[in-house]
Amino acid sequence: MNKKDPYAALRFKEFNIFLLVRFAMVFAWSMQFVVIEWEVYSITKNPLSLGIIGLMEVIPAVGMALFAGHIVDQSEKRNLLIKCLLGFSVISFGLFLLTWPRIVGDWSTNLILYSIYFLVFLGGFVRAFMGPTVFSLFSLVVPKKIYPNAATWSSSVWQMASVLGPALAGFSITWIGVHWSMCLIVVFSALALLFLYQIPQKPILNPKIGESVMTSLKEGVTYVLKTKAIFGAITLDMIAVLFGGAIALLPIYAQDILKVGSEGFGVLRAAPAVGAFIIMFASAYFPLHKRAGMKLLVAIFGFGISIIIFGLSQTFWVSVLALFFSGVTDGISMIIRQTILQLKTPDHMRGRVSSVNSMFVGSSNELGAFESGLTAKLMGTVTAVVFGGTMTLLTVLGFGFFSPTFRKLDLKDDLDKNELEE
Repeated sequence: MNKKDPYAALRFKEFNIFLLVRFAMVFAWSMQFVVIEWEVYSITKNPLSLGIIGLMEVIPAVGMALFAGHIVDQSEKRNLLIKCLLGFSVISFGLFLLTWPRIVGDWSTNLILYSIYFLVFLGGFVRAFMGPTVFSLFSLVVPKKIYPNAATWSSSVWQMASVLGPALAGFSITWIGVHWSMCLIVVFSALALLFLYQIPQKPILNPKIGESVMTSLKEGVTYVLKTKAIFGAITLDMIAVLFGGAIALLPIYAQDILKVGSEGFGVLRAAPAVGAFIIMFASAYFPLHKRAGMKLLVAIFGFGISIIIFGLSQTFWVSVLALFFSGVTDGISMIIRQTILQLKTPDHMRGRVSSVNSMFVGSSNELGAFESGLTAKLMGTVTAVVFGGTMTLLTVLGFGFFSPTFRKLDLKDDLDKNELEE
């Protein structure tokens, strides 16, 4: 197979089914987060309440992450993902009921709010298992030699779902209300389950089945810390997401600063994902594995600049453009990071490495949301966003200066090695 074929991964039927599963799953999850953000801020008008949503999810996600990675490496991946999707469907149905006036019409505002937080908290447990399971299943549906191409398409589908989910959420809130928007989310989670059943069960590649939990966890963490490429990519992205979490404050920008309502909110929320999707499609033709370390540093630096421009903007379309370019740079970062993780991680450790990654990067989305909500409460929304973007720039400059090894990282040798092994 021609390694320059931009559609190489799409020639495998199971991978195409995997993409459908991932699209429906991410679409439902991203749409749900946006709908809940809108509902909570509409109830409270308090920026900190948006941060609490992230905090409620990140506590169980981080607390369970390493244990979840151990379970994933010891389990059959397809069936474990089915259980995760069933859990998500139950939580989505619960949120559907909590946004139904016929059910909660006599409830107090605080009771509704705390019930939403509780279901988001349960969702954190589901997410702790879902991320490592998807990462591990990915490696079982395509050959190693096309991991970079497959990672590009997988990330592109993730971004497409992240475009359409938030955009539809913004419009559907206007058209059919929060309650029936939640109904759509339940439907898409059911579709993800239906697609997933089309993938057969996969072999467990871990040679250490039955290994003690503590030994397993120690091995996973040690591997990440000792592998400079993985540790550097994870750390960089974590800092960028942690301090560049302007997305969590979009309801405030839409309602109080730019005054564009729920439809404008949908456009703002979708703009970063549109940028990321475009760059990911382009990267199928222009691979990013050469000089990957330097490209990652430049991409995250550009992300920080975009966030600062967005924070200072008082014009809707300037804000949209800034968010679009934040998505372009974030898309480059995501592709490079996912390629590093797939190429540098042994098959039997994918669950644990992905769990460590989710602790650093995945959970930093929610910690970033909490940081943004808290700093917005303390110093004002605009100042909080500009502060976050500035911290991202300083982090990239410091990392680039003190880590010349990562700066020179190139993945060509890893790709050539996989070609020989195949």
